[in-house]
Amino acid sequence: MSQLSERPEKPVVGVSMPHESARLHVTGAALYTDDLVHRTKDVLHAYPVQATKAHGRIVALRTGPALAVPGVVRVLTGADVPGVNDAGMKHDEPLFPDEVMFHGHAVAWVLGETLEAARLGAAAVEVELDERPSLISLRDAIEAGSFHGARPVMRTGDVDAGFADSAHVFTGEFRFSDQEHFYLETHTALALVDENGQMFVQSSTQHPSETQEIVAHVLGLHSHEVTVQCLRMGGGFGGKEMQPHGFAAVAALGARLTGRPVRVRLNRTQDLTMSGKRHGFHAEWKIGFDGDGRIQALDATLTADGGWSLDLSEPVVARALCHIDNTYWIPHARVAGRVAKTHKVSNTAFRGFGGPQGMLVIEDIMGRCAPLLGLDPTELRERNFYRPGQGQTTPYGQPVTHAERISTVWQQVRDDAALADRRREIAAFNASHPHTKRGLALTGIKFGISFNLTAFNQGGALVLIYKDGSVLINHGGTEMGQGLHTKMLQVAATTLGIPLHKVRLAPTRTDKVPNTSATAASAGADLNGAAVKNACEQLRGRLAQVAGTQLGVNASDVRIVEGVARALGHDGELAWDDLVRTAYFQRVQLSAAGFYRTEGLHWDAKAFQGSPFKYFSYGAAAAEVEVDGFTGTYRIRRVDIVHDVGDSLSPLIDIGQVEGGFVQGAGWLTLEDLRWDTGDGPHRGRLLTRAASTYKLPSFSEMPEDFHVRLLENATEEGAVYGSKAVGEPPLMLAFSVREALRQAAAAFGPAGVSVELASPATPEAVYWAIEAARAGGTGHEARREARGEARREGDHARDGDAIRIDAGSASHA
Repeated sequence: MSQLSERPEKPVVGVSMPHESARLHVTGAALYTDDLVHRTKDVLHAYPVQATKAHGRIVALRTGPALAVPGVVRVLTGADVPGVNDAGMKHDEPLFPDEVMFHGHAVAWVLGETLEAARLGAAAVEVELDERPSLISLRDAIEAGSFHGARPVMRTGDVDAGFADSAHVFTGEFRFSDQEHFYLETHTALALVDENGQMFVQSSTQHPSETQEIVAHVLGLHSHEVTVQCLRMGGGFGGKEMQPHGFAAVAALGARLTGRPVRVRLNRTQDLTMSGKRHGFHAEWKIGFDGDGRIQALDATLTADGGWSLDLSEPVVARALCHIDNTYWIPHARVAGRVAKTHKVSNTAFRGFGGPQGMLVIEDIMGRCAPLLGLDPTELRERNFYRPGQGQTTPYGQPVTHAERISTVWQQVRDDAALADRRREIAAFNASHPHTKRGLALTGIKFGISFNLTAFNQGGALVLIYKDGSVLINHGGTEMGQGLHTKMLQVAATTLGIPLHKVRLAPTRTDKVPNTSATAASAGADLNGAAVKNACEQLRGRLAQVAGTQLGVNASDVRIVEGVARALGHDGELAWDDLVRTAYFQRVQLSAAGFYRTEGLHWDAKAFQGSPFKYFSYGAAAAEVEVDGFTGTYRIRRVDIVHDVGDSLSPLIDIGQVEGGFVQGAGWLTLEDLRWDTGDGPHRGRLLTRAASTYKLPSFSEMPEDFHVRLLENATEEGAVYGSKAVGEPPLMLAFSVREALRQAAAAFGPAGVSVELASPATPEAVYWAIEAARAGGTGHEARREARGEARREGDHARDGDAIRIDAGSASHA
């Protein structure tokens, strides 16, 4: 076992414990960025001036009326920017635009003594636009050829030969929805110029170093003149990886110009209308199977709705392509990706970062094609799993390590869920209930862990030991409720060999650990944990030398366990506090900077080949649903999950992440339906679902009535910190099981062998129409022979042009 993954005697990692701020959370004592306003004197409040058209050139911006409003101090415009007027890393997101690119685009910001004064001032600003045509829907952008960014193509094998060897070939389309992050804490920043003339920004950001970089270039400063701190976030889910930078820059610019602290805090409607979402996608696909139902070839084009600027759309599409295979070996594939440019908010990172979109495409294909192949969907999925020892690689060329875990978690869920018995019960229930049907589906996941951009796979830490034996750790990761800080405390205590209560963690700051990567890609614990461990190992090595001298043994024989240093084969011991004090008087350095870089990664973005991931995370879920045939409403009766997190650093935290990720995924796939005004009226491009009253989020009522989650045992991940694996993103995709169960329940209303097309999100309305199609006998899915023994038929449109066609088949399809 490697030094990184090996656990010492009596480790603190692996122990179930509550979140380090749990008591603060539930008592309301936890402070967030906006809470700091009440501890800051003479704060000004910023309010955006939002455009009410989706696209247009700004002809006039009259700020005079705002300045006449009592309490308004200043109006910030592009003319005030001393540095670069841009809030993005691609230099395509002007902080103060000359051209409005989406409905709700902020064209100026008003600073007021009170939030109300700033709001009234913003309402008084006069914006005159030369309105221009706008593209709102993804389909409109595709038809207009409106794209931006790179267009990667992933290839493996010989696709034409693969289709030629296929006994069955199907083609289709699939459009699925975007998703709002709806973190509890909206975008927030508080900036001030400190007593040393430095710009200090408190920001709710997942990427403090990048926030620092953007603030610096907007103000025309160097990074060492800007410090960004993230105390904690009330949720992030990827929505605070790139998009906080502009809001922080506005606060910093206001503070620089007025000499007073400036607060930016979006209300919920502003956050919904100004910040990006998960990318909605459109997919066109063609797939070939052999006579036994094994995939031979896949040809697909995935188009993401990027919104008005690039943001992170290019790497999101890249990850979608890298995950279209999910758990299935595809010997011949060509998958193209592109980013559509629309006049909507710039879509951004969201838990899974394109992985869910790519995986949803192949899972939808499997669910639609299984009945046409005469196979149970579970059997079709099993037949196509990656197999260990077969030399199989992903379509981008990476070997699939621990492929046996795909089948292991799958079989464990089958056993835990008693699938065979329950399927018989469901069949009996469905036979006796003409207006209510149940469905049970099993799906798996394979998710790659690491940033696609190799340079981001690094982490840093600073660990300080004080004379009294107490320890303070700093690392580059941010806490958004996911429990990263809890795990880092456990890693530090384990490495140093001391009780957890001796370790404290400081807020994440750019002046403590520089050049950090975003807390994203599920890599927060991997990168920062290894860096914390590295720093603590340096300190433990120095202290072992001191202890060895005191105990009269070689330093290599010293072990520090539960706060006591002992030597192998000797009775002597030295308490931690005494050891630290002795080290201080011997002038031994009691601070260390730790660093970690993920080894073994290689990625050629142009060729779209390499090994971009350190390892794969695996999981499987079985979901049972009950559907009402009159309304399409449904409930999730039971969910069983087995998920691979390696050797868990903190089991209670990890199980909570699995549960939360699953429910968020179920929300995306079944409930959360973002709608924009696509008409030609005065409100074209306006987000219609702009509050919790119109945007349906999963709540307790959507939780499974019977919810079983367990972690895969004996799953040490070699080469990761203490043998653990990432947990943040992968569980979200376990919710595919809910969507596939709904498909099967809808199909149960029709004759056997019906292929059901199901919109995403599968809202009750969408499920109702799927039921109606099933009752009609699956019109559009019956094969017929044509010349050369081929059959072709256009399928019904399930939603916005979704279709399936059978290009080649046999009589067994009919």
